[in-house]
Amino acid sequence: MSARSEPGLAVAVSPHLDDAVFSVGGTLAALVTAGWTVRVVTCFTASVPDPSPFALACQLDKGFPADVDYMALRRAEDDTACALLGVEPVHLPLPEAPHRGYPDPAALFAGVRADDRAAAALAPALRPQLADADVVLAPQALGDHVDHRIVTETVAGLAPDSLFWRDVPYVDRQPAASPWHRVPAGVEAGVDISDQLAAKVAAAGSYHSQLDFQFGRTGVAPLLRNLAVVEAARLGLPGVVEALHGRLDRLRSIGAMPPVPDVAAGHRPDS
Repeated sequence: MSARSEPGLAVAVSPHLDDAVFSVGGTLAALVTAGWTVRVVTCFTASVPDPSPFALACQLDKGFPADVDYMALRRAEDDTACALLGVEPVHLPLPEAPHRGYPDPAALFAGVRADDRAAAALAPALRPQLADADVVLAPQALGDHVDHRIVTETVAGLAPDSLFWRDVPYVDRQPAASPWHRVPAGVEAGVDISDQLAAKVAAAGSYHSQLDFQFGRTGVAPLLRNLAVVEAARLGLPGVVEALHGRLDRLRSIGAMPPVPDVAAGHRPDS
């Protein structure tokens, strides 16, 4: 990737302890290679001593007994993944949705509750993390998870010229999904991660507690490799890519390539 001539600070805002690496781990590694300083700020990482029945079930279903500090384990996984990519992890002490009154899996995708104060708490916690950023990356909220929506809306309000990624694994299940309506208008471009895909796959494999649940029989490595190929073909770009949405000048500042219209539309360039 050919980043701008004067690399700066890139901050990726991740809802959960895996989202940024699953979605744009290759881009983060490419930025590091190009001389950028990269920080991954994960919003919902707090340990909760007395989890709700649903929150506890989320832990037990993954094979971790009730006496395990599940979020501490996940923070450690994130530290390992970020170290493999050469990026700095920052963990904000806000609770995930199952700890905020969402009672079951369906509720996580049914819209933000009126009594959920997470957005009000997130904005002041996130603002200083973005103050010195030259580029901010955040999710498009594909899949409609409430935590992703809260992060997307908060980042769009604090840094509207951010670049927004396609949420993995949701994009694999909904490849035609459009960015959530709170994402500012922009264009799409791809970051070539041919040289970083192996590092992304290795880092993603650090999230042992999540792999079976998120990727099932397919497995994390085959899914991420295939998705990068599919995204390149979708945009009509060479190599393997991660797609981002935002202002064209901001996309170009990190070396992202706009799609080739005819190829992306399924037409031969010489037709």
